This record gives sequence, structure tokens and C-alpha cells, in this order.
Amino acid sequence: MKAPARPSFKARLRAFFRPPRTLSVTKTGRTYLVVTFGVGLGALNTGNNLLYLLLGLLLSMVVVSGVLSERCLRDLTVRRVGADAAFAREPFAYRWAVSRKAGHGFALTLSEDLSPLTGTGKLGHLPAGKEHIVRADLAAPHRGPVRLSGVRVTTTWPLGLFAKTRVFSLEGTLLVYPRRGYACKEPGPAERGPQGEAGSPRHLDGTGDMAGLRELAVNEDARRIHWLKSAAMGRLLKVEREREERRIWKLALETGLTGDALERRCEEVAAQAHQLLDAGNEVGLQLPERTLRPAAGASQERRILQALAWVGYEDADADSREAA
Repeated sequence: MKAPARPSFKARLRAFFRPPRTLSVTKTGRTYLVVTFGVGLGALNTGNNLLYLLLGLLLSMVVVSGVLSERCLRDLTVRRVGADAAFAREPFAYRWAVSRKAGHGFALTLSEDLSPLTGTGKLGHLPAGKEHIVRADLAAPHRGPVRLSGVRVTTTWPLGLFAKTRVFSLEGTLLVYPRRGYACKEPGPAERGPQGEAGSPRHLDGTGDMAGLRELAVNEDARRIHWLKSAAMGRLLKVEREREERRIWKLALETGLTGDALERRCEEVAAQAHQLLDAGNEVGLQLPERTLRPAAGASQERRILQALAWVGYEDADADSREAA
């Protein structure tokens, strides 16, 4: 799988000459224009002054709609807040921050421009001087880095006849994790199991086998007191138990996988890592290009997901590191 292709010269040229605003007619607007055209034909054929007056009113509403929609899109400031985690082929929460210097904005719709991400966020009213967070449920068709070129802001204010759009140029990258699913295969045996019968003092106070007794210290848990031995010795004795070490798994992604086989294997490894880490174990990852050392916790799961998302896109990863 290759890295995402850079925009071609033709695409960059088209973006350069793209007008600052684009206008499209809504379904209501098409009906309105048809009625206006019919009134105009009637006025020309009959010469009725009332029809001319009505035609002028209809055309003036088109002008008013254009002026007010332009005021909604002027003085806007947009920035990406992003997503906490984006998984392929399932909705994820995505956010933009919108503000304006003066005036009010109405009926705003935000989306990513020229991007495979689907979904929009909507904002009914945007007052001046306040930054609002617009949330949308987006979806990505596949895992990997998604290049973002701009944010599209559209308004149908005030009459819903036309949809005027302004594109804010904002370069960025969204890393999409493998789709969350289930693992068909077992992860295999752990590299290291419990500590064993002969415990170390550094691995006590757990829930394993009994390792010995010692006097209860100040502010220690009284539930560990061995009452029978304490009564015999005349002082409070605490039971010490061995603490089992976390088991360690090293998951591996086979080399030579491409296409759907690679996608399915990445999803399977991600599911195995989630199950093992959720049980409190340590998990590492062996990839064709890099290795992740075993560790535990939610941060390790995020590192594994990031590494799996970049598999097959190593060239894009190198470019992003050089740019950083």
C-alpha cells in the first residue's frame, strides 16, 4: 500500500483559481426560480403592472439573500480541534472551533473540503466575540493518514434558496486507526508467567500465595491481619502474599501482507492488544519496520494503534516527521 498521493499540478491549479465563494441552488431555490421565471413570462406577455411589481419583489429577494449570506460568511475564523480517536468505517466525534469578529452568523454547516471523510457539523447561531465548538460525527473509509486541505463552511441563510460556501485553507493530517472488531486467533502463549514459588521481597503484598507473616505497621490495611497467629503471638501480624508479575505478550504483524489481508490482520492485532491490555498485561508489537517494547496501560494501546495505522504508509510518516 502506497502513501497518499500528493495533489497533482492540475488539482493545485484548480484550487488556485477556485473562486472565494461558491453558490448552489437548493431544492426550495429551484422552485422559487421557476416561479420567478413564470411571473416574468406572464409580465412580458400581458404587460400587467402588478406582475412587474411582483417580479421585482421576487428578484429583490434573490439579491437580499445573496447579501445576507455573504455577511454570515464574512469575518469568520475557523480552526480544527480534531478527534480524540478516529477508527476506520465507524463514526467518530470530530470538532471545529468557529468564531467571528462582528455581526452574527446563522445556519452554518461545516465539513472537510476535498477529503474522504464524510459527515457534517451544524451551528444554528454564531454571535460575535465568542468561540463555539461545532461537533460532527464523521466516518473514514479506511485506516491510515488522511490529508486535510481545508474546512468548508456553508450557509443557507436567510431564505434557504441558495447555499453559499466558503473554504478556509487549513493543512493537516488525521490518523485513522484500524477498525475495531474481534480477534479470530489467539495471541499465543505469554513470554513470562507468574513469578513462581520462591518470591522476592520486592514482589509481595499481592493476591497470590502466602509468603509469610510480619508485624502490622501503622496505617496499614487491617483486613490482612492473621487473627489466629496474632492472638498466639500477642501482637498484630499481617499476612504477606506474593504479587504475580504481569504477563508479557509480543504480537507480530507478518511481512508481505497487502490489500484486504493487511487490513484484516491490522484489525485482528488491534483487537488482541485491546483484550490483553484490558486484562492488565504488557503487550509489545513487532512490525516489519519497527518494534514497540512491551508495556501496559491505555497509552500503550494508543501507541500500538498509531503504529498499526502507519503500516503501509511509511513514506508519508517519514515526510510528516521531516516537516515537523
